[in-house]
Amino acid sequence: MKALLFTGVKEPLVYTDVDLPEHDDTFGLVRLRAAALNRRDYWITLGLYPDLRFPSILGSDGCGEYEGQEVVINPSVHWGNDPRFYSDDYFILGMAEDGTFAEQVAVRKKNIYPKPAHLTAEQAAALPLAGLTAYRVLFSRCQARANDKVLISGVGGGVALLACQFAIAIGAEVYVTSGSEEKIEKAVALGAKGGANYKSPESMKALQKRSGGFDVVIDSAGGDGFNQLLKMCRKGARIGVYGGTAGAWNGVSVPNVFFKQLSIYGSTMGADAEFGQMLDFVSEYEIVPVVDRVFDLKDGNEALQVMKTSRQFGKIVLRIANL
Repeated sequence: MKALLFTGVKEPLVYTDVDLPEHDDTFGLVRLRAAALNRRDYWITLGLYPDLRFPSILGSDGCGEYEGQEVVINPSVHWGNDPRFYSDDYFILGMAEDGTFAEQVAVRKKNIYPKPAHLTAEQAAALPLAGLTAYRVLFSRCQARANDKVLISGVGGGVALLACQFAIAIGAEVYVTSGSEEKIEKAVALGAKGGANYKSPESMKALQKRSGGFDVVIDSAGGDGFNQLLKMCRKGARIGVYGGTAGAWNGVSVPNVFFKQLSIYGSTMGADAEFGQMLDFVSEYEIVPVVDRVFDLKDGNEALQVMKTSRQFGKIVLRIANL
């Protein structure tokens, strides 16, 4: 079969022929139709993850065919029985085990789920990792509900966009931040009430005044801007943190946390039950993940270069075959 091989840190992926995956009867062999990139894949190519293995096949998200059925793959492996936290054996598909940047992938049968019927293969491939992460941080951790005022930071990435779409679907009043006015406008077109450019203190202050503050804040950046998010919280607000791309929470005003009775929740990926719940939610509300652009599998390096720029609005998808 054809696959994109990761052969070394900061080396281009190699599009080549490889053997079909070996597997026992607890695994199913999924014939992939589409896969999606995540920031994780790019970071792995830079050597920013431990215990890298060469050669290997990256890719956590995939949609394809298994036993005549259209399916999606849960990339969250060995979460365990505690819904609060993953087990010591936990990992994400695509490192340590070979992933979805290939024509076929061996997946544990319990991680294979029916594809939401209203989605194309490319849309469905954009869903698993980002959808699971967004669902857990928004609902399981922050308990978002109708009429909450919700702020999603860094809209444009896969998780932030799906969190935005999920919150809009339940009737929350959603606002976004971005360093791009164009991305804010696109989020408003999806149903957000408005947004602010996080590079502009005046824009952020105007958003706080307009909204009256937020019940739920979903953030993946951290860094110096985190203190501004705390200032924008209402009393009793819930803050969900699923990343830290901007680094440490420098200059955080701790009194903002305890005087306002704020709750800060860390979150990453999700349990098997949450993956099933997320798919049911997507089907019920007919959520369609935003796909920025689609590349053929052989052009995976070009797709990674687009991700490097962070200019995309939505997911970058690799087309493997047509359903």
